[in-house]
Amino acid sequence: MKNEQPVLSLRNLNKQYGKGCKYCVDTQPALEKNFCPHCKTVFACRNVSFDLYRGEILGIVGESGSGKSTFMKSLYFDEPITSGESYLADYEDGKVNIFTESSQMQRFIRNTILGMVYQNPILGLKMNFSSLSNIAEKQIAAGNRHVGSMEGRSLSLLQHVKIPVHRSKEAPQNFSGGMQQRVQIAKALSNNPPILLLDEVTTGLDLSVQADVLDLIKSIQRELNISMIVVSHDLAVIRMLADRTIVMLNGEIIEHGLTDQVLEDPQHAYTQQLVYSLL
Repeated sequence: MKNEQPVLSLRNLNKQYGKGCKYCVDTQPALEKNFCPHCKTVFACRNVSFDLYRGEILGIVGESGSGKSTFMKSLYFDEPITSGESYLADYEDGKVNIFTESSQMQRFIRNTILGMVYQNPILGLKMNFSSLSNIAEKQIAAGNRHVGSMEGRSLSLLQHVKIPVHRSKEAPQNFSGGMQQRVQIAKALSNNPPILLLDEVTTGLDLSVQADVLDLIKSIQRELNISMIVVSHDLAVIRMLADRTIVMLNGEIIEHGLTDQVLEDPQHAYTQQLVYSLL
């Protein structure tokens, strides 16, 4: 895998809320976890770097406030970064830092190369539009103007994620949480993106529904050979899905490696605490 070109390379991503001051910017040991008590700046992501390879599922695990969801929002351009670089093999041969591109080009990347499934479906779906319309919206954003092809693609995807055809014109607000996540997944896949981002997609779902959603994600990855980044605080989800795992704490990566290696032989004290708390 190391000899391949990564489908995504992230280097030194930093995201802070606040301007910072001489205490926290110059001497970060003055921080309390990732918070500056002097100027109240929060360093949500600090020098986050990794590579993602074609057909790989990368898991990111950490407690609430560890920076994992902020990282995902930054990668999907939902929030501007403070500094950092990101390169996509499917965009300009991986030679252009996508964070420095224009807002127009970033929208193009969102609509063609990246797919996003949010923890809260309200962020990813228009709840009072039909499921068909939600999926078509992503295709329109990518430049598709052929109504027939969009409808056919949308129906095919809804069937793929096991939404009954007779409910395709219903609004997601009428669906259960698990069905809403399935519609989100279908929408994210509508333009065949090489990378899918999944942020806490099973949180709040019943266990049986969680299992169905995880089985769907795994089958999609196998069938489409799509690369995925899966964020979760649940190690059981990471164990089931991820080939490699990153552990985040206070905005930083503190451990990474093959999932079995990280979960069977954790090196960092925080990772040990996470793993052993489940035993």
